[in-house]
Amino acid sequence: MKFGYTIIYVTDVLASLTFFDKAFGLKTRFIHESGGYGELDTGQTTLAFASHTLGSSNLPNGYVAADASILPLGTEIALLTDDVAAAYQHAIQAGATSLKQPIQKPWGQTVAYVRCPDGTLVELCSPIGG
Repeated sequence: MKFGYTIIYVTDVLASLTFFDKAFGLKTRFIHESGGYGELDTGQTTLAFASHTLGSSNLPNGYVAADASILPLGTEIALLTDDVAAAYQHAIQAGATSLKQPIQKPWGQTVAYVRCPDGTLVELCSPIGG
């Protein structure tokens, strides 16, 4: 078994791809001609977005849409950076909502939390031990 994808169901795939580029510098690697599915260039493991239409066809009994939930879902995307404070400020300026400003954890890691316009919860964090 090998972890291959995280797919987030969103209202507007292109808007989510564009936001992740603007806020975090992650470029679009692929977008389907339908606009209903797209992937970011994140390395070996893929972070992708798919439309709610596709999500509904995959999960006909429904799911909780991240942008429809008042609270963030209990799942996060963690993005590593050497400068959490700068990444946090950049994400806020790009349109993310602050959930928790950068703090240092007892084990030395710095973390901050933001919520993207599509509802995705993102942890910005320094490498553990770095």
